[in-house]
Amino acid sequence: MANNSIDVDIFGTTYHVRAEQDREYLQDLAATVDRKMREIAGQGSKVDPGRVAVLAALNLADELFRQQRLQEGERVKIEETAARLSKELAAVMREESSG
Repeated sequence: MANNSIDVDIFGTTYHVRAEQDREYLQDLAATVDRKMREIAGQGSKVDPGRVAVLAALNLADELFRQQRLQEGERVKIEETAARLSKELAAVMREESSG
C-alpha cells in the first residue's frame, strides 16, 4: 500500500501527515481529533493546547476502550449462543438417527 501525504488542520495548527491510509480516512481522523479538542476547549476559560490535546486523547481512548469492551461482550454472547445451538443441533440429530 502506498504512503499518502496530506496536510490536516487540528485545533488551528496544520500538520503534515503521511500514512498508508487514504486521504479521506486521514481527513476524518484529523476532523475527529479537532472536534474533540474544540469540544474540550469550549468547557474551560483558559486554553492550553497541550492540556487540551492530552484531555482529548484521554477522551478518545475512553471511547475506544468502551467500544472494545462492548465488542468483546458481544463476541462472548455470540460464542455462547453458537455453542448452545450446536449442542441443541447435535441432540436433535441424535434423536433423528436413533428414532
